[in-house]
Amino acid sequence: MARGKVSADPSELEKLEWPYDWPPPWRNNRLVGHDTAERTMLAAQQTGKLHHAWLMTGPRGIGKGTLAWRFARFLLAGQAGGLFGAPDSLEVAADAPGRSLIDARSHPDLFHLRRTMNPDTGRMRNEIVVDDVRGLSEFMHMTPAMGDWRVAIVDAADEMNRNAANAVLKILEEPPPNAVLLIVAHAPGRLLPTIRSRCRRLALHPLGDETVIDLLGDYAPNTSPDERQSLASLAEGSIGRALELASAGSLALYQEMVAVLSTLPELDMPRLHGFAERFARRGEEANADWRSLNYLFDGWLKGLLRDGAVGAGNAPVVPAERGLREKLLAAASLDRWMEAWEKVARLLSRSDAVNLDRKQTVLGSFLILQSVMR
Repeated sequence: MARGKVSADPSELEKLEWPYDWPPPWRNNRLVGHDTAERTMLAAQQTGKLHHAWLMTGPRGIGKGTLAWRFARFLLAGQAGGLFGAPDSLEVAADAPGRSLIDARSHPDLFHLRRTMNPDTGRMRNEIVVDDVRGLSEFMHMTPAMGDWRVAIVDAADEMNRNAANAVLKILEEPPPNAVLLIVAHAPGRLLPTIRSRCRRLALHPLGDETVIDLLGDYAPNTSPDERQSLASLAEGSIGRALELASAGSLALYQEMVAVLSTLPELDMPRLHGFAERFARRGEEANADWRSLNYLFDGWLKGLLRDGAVGAGNAPVVPAERGLREKLLAAASLDRWMEAWEKVARLLSRSDAVNLDRKQTVLGSFLILQSVMR
């Protein structure tokens, strides 16, 4: 792809938007672990008093987007009622009229609001901008072209900047008839309170480890049973996160990270420098490693704090973890570890915000932990 130009090839555009090896939510009609949420939405539709806006919340990667698309298919292509009475699920037949258009995101009664590509850089934007919202208001007020409903999906709403959020709020303030807005939010606290108050909230919960393990068997069949167990433990109920970690080879990264942590309080500096050196590289693989480290390091420190607060020990993912948290907690108070976690979190966040040297950021993060134990 030439710099400054955007390819018109739809397959290339989709790879930028969804660079994963498992189906995107607009083509995945399989929903596992959220039967209660599905029944809630189905019951609301069957009463004839469907709320105009739904806010689907919960951790990233647990199925919120899949549920939104599943409900959109049901409203736009599902056969409510019929010879056998009211349906008992949101399942839509693969050959249902309009189903293929929905899966291709080309149905005239469907609008998908998400981050788009910056035409100047050829890269996906980091946020949903107000230009992305243009056309949504007009769409929502149009008469349905193929059925009874028009459906818009916002995924993810916490990626909207302020101007985009205000534009969506205007739609919520004057909801049109026969139109439904399905809003997916990983961190609903970042949304405007006025947006939250105008939606019906549907909270989805993390998946159980066994569910994540089963799904890994389907979507990442090359992983071993032990690897699936470890990935499920690290992903904390998110199949999306587990698949990202699997595709990035993050179990090996996690093992290296814990091996360095286990040398505290002295720190094996040659080993630490060797570990940090991998983040000095450039390219997509290095970026994937960096994203994994941010998640794994933050999650490990949060686990340390949980252990210190409630005394419920986390099962070790790798052998080097046995006794490590207990050693660290015995060396300093929980307040000091909380302060260290906050410093590390700020440092990692600042690294991306102002483009700090990643290797130095990693070194600084481990040195923060060392200072707590001295």
